[in-house]
Amino acid sequence: MKPDRMPIVNPSDTATDLALYVHWPFCVSKCPYCDFNSHVRAEVDQQAWRSALLADLAYEASLLPGRRVGSVFFGGGTPSLMPPATVAAVLDAAAAAWGFTDGVEITLEANPSSVEAARFADLAAAGVNRVSLGLQSLDDEALHFLGRAHDVAEGLGALAVAQSVFARVSFDLIYARPGQTMAAWSDELTRALSFGTEHLSLYQLTVEPGTRFATEALAGRLVLPDGDAAADLFEATRAMTAAAGLPAYETSNHARPGAESRHNLTYWRYGDYAGIGPGAHGRRGGLATVRHRKPENWLGAVERNGHGAQSEDVLPPHDRATEALLMGLRLAEGIDLTRIAALAGGVAPVDRSAVVRLSALGLIERTGDWLRVTEAGALLLDAILPEVVLDAPVIAA
Repeated sequence: MKPDRMPIVNPSDTATDLALYVHWPFCVSKCPYCDFNSHVRAEVDQQAWRSALLADLAYEASLLPGRRVGSVFFGGGTPSLMPPATVAAVLDAAAAAWGFTDGVEITLEANPSSVEAARFADLAAAGVNRVSLGLQSLDDEALHFLGRAHDVAEGLGALAVAQSVFARVSFDLIYARPGQTMAAWSDELTRALSFGTEHLSLYQLTVEPGTRFATEALAGRLVLPDGDAAADLFEATRAMTAAAGLPAYETSNHARPGAESRHNLTYWRYGDYAGIGPGAHGRRGGLATVRHRKPENWLGAVERNGHGAQSEDVLPPHDRATEALLMGLRLAEGIDLTRIAALAGGVAPVDRSAVVRLSALGLIERTGDWLRVTEAGALLLDAILPEVVLDAPVIAA
């Protein structure tokens, strides 16, 4: 069912809006920097997977009655490898179970290959209205280094197709790569901004445990830019995107005003979201939900139990409040301490003395009950958060 045929509610009724995350775990190959729940399989039983996703969705819907979905996000893995009929079936089921808000945002992550780009029209017909392309670089040598299967020409061809098919398009780039100079990144980002998309996700390359890059770094064969060079690249990125009309609204995400990812804002604003599919996390009315991570284990759990949930744990009020702080302070808009206090059941878990000290340094700004990290503080966010947030838990989302 396409969005214009889905049940709608008043868009101002955001108090009950729900986000839905759908994880498709399969990829053609595993990138050396990737620690996401992605897997390479020679064959996938598409009918079995469609049925299992629908069962997992029905389970979540039974526990979240009376809600409306404001955004759907197909992530992975490589969800552009999903049959469009499966995407349509999931959207139909979500529409029937919950109904969609007016202007519902339906995003699908896609690899920029010509094979997958050929599916874009069918995915749009299934209901997808926003695509996020994993371009990752506009340099062929860098793409080879990052283990990507496409080259620049193929990636830009897919971007052109996406812009002709979808009303909303975003793409990712990875920077602060080994040996990358300020001049080279400035040229690459200038070119990226010239394509006119409404949203860019710009990530500094990090070495994650368990990846091939981690092995390379441990052996001394992979050396990333030092802290000062990475900081210079970060500051230049924010300045260039702001000048182009796509300011940073979150640490690594940049958009034209009004074009921010509604789905990701649900995470950062600590709203409820249902997560289905292997390894998917969710936040359901004070519960932290986690699906079985390995595709075969998730599929088996759905067949046995009618859902793929591995755990559903009650989050103590303090943990909910600290999670909301850790997520919300990533946003340029900041967070409302009154809401944080309500989540905590009393007092917001904020170190007041640290707030005063960091405010004097121009790194944090407090206006009444509103707290935000300043532009100067954004560069030091990883150091600021443990200073400000008391006894913060580790977020897995």
